Amino acid sequence: MAKVVDARGLSCPQPVILTRQAMEEGQFPIEVWVDTVTSRENVRRAAERAGLKVQVEAVGDEFKLTLMR
Repeated sequence: MAKVVDARGLSCPQPVILTRQAMEEGQFPIEVWVDTVTSRENVRRAAERAGLKVQVEAVGDEFKLTLMR
């Protein structure tokens, strides 16, 4: 079961901070939900810098990023 980080409605850098906390816990995959392009890109970059694979999916006006080792 995926760890879920709901960062919708939060402005940066909060989505990245929450994502990093989830990555430190080490439970993968991690689903990160955001509602802005800026948050999507910042979370994606942070995860890729940490060596994770990132799958991005648009769901309506929101984005689901799935982070995997």
